[in-house]
Amino acid sequence: MGRAKLLVSDFVLSFMWVWSGVLIRIFLFKHLAFANALLAEVLKTTLSVINMFLFAFLVKVTRGGAYNPLTVLADSISGDFSNFLYCVGARIPTQVVGSIVGVKLLIDTIPEVGRGPSLNVDIHQGALTEGLLTFAIVTISLGLATKVRENFFMKTWISSLSKLALHILGSDLTGGVMNPASVMGWAYARGDHITKEHFLVYWLAPVEATIIAVWTFNFLVQPVKKDKAASKSKSD
Repeated sequence: MGRAKLLVSDFVLSFMWVWSGVLIRIFLFKHLAFANALLAEVLKTTLSVINMFLFAFLVKVTRGGAYNPLTVLADSISGDFSNFLYCVGARIPTQVVGSIVGVKLLIDTIPEVGRGPSLNVDIHQGALTEGLLTFAIVTISLGLATKVRENFFMKTWISSLSKLALHILGSDLTGGVMNPASVMGWAYARGDHITKEHFLVYWLAPVEATIIAVWTFNFLVQPVKKDKAASKSKSD
């Protein structure tokens, strides 16, 4: 029953995530109609950080619900094999479906929302960009989970600013999404979700980067923990 509730949480959060970004843009550039571009960007950044705090709170309330396949993949790699199969076979597809349903309803409700993130460079540069961005954010997330696990505000604050910075770096190239499920929703609506570009740039590269980031982090951090534990036992 716990796993069923988690799947429901994944679906709802994925659905809400694709809506949240669009609603923020509509609120800023349509209803407020800012003439000052700098003021609009500052307010957009502020609202984006607040939005990420909201979703971090929802993740906590749902006890592990997620809207990004890379998050559950990173957690499952270090766990047991049955949990890995559950994440890959159930949680990630649920997040993809939630994103697709969310985008579909968005387009039906607000036709002028646009076409979502797109690849503006060649496929190799795009894959490298999404891979590097994913490697960076997964490494940061793992570090925060290790160092500031109990401090919700500080952990979310650093994570939010990191995601925004990385998003800005990749926004003109690939969209800087770092979320395969969210991109899948828009790609499915456009009809290009089965193309080589979509698969390599928005799925294969981020997944490989996530696996490499987790392995690298565990390789570098675990020896440090063992050394500290060994020196503590010697001192005792």
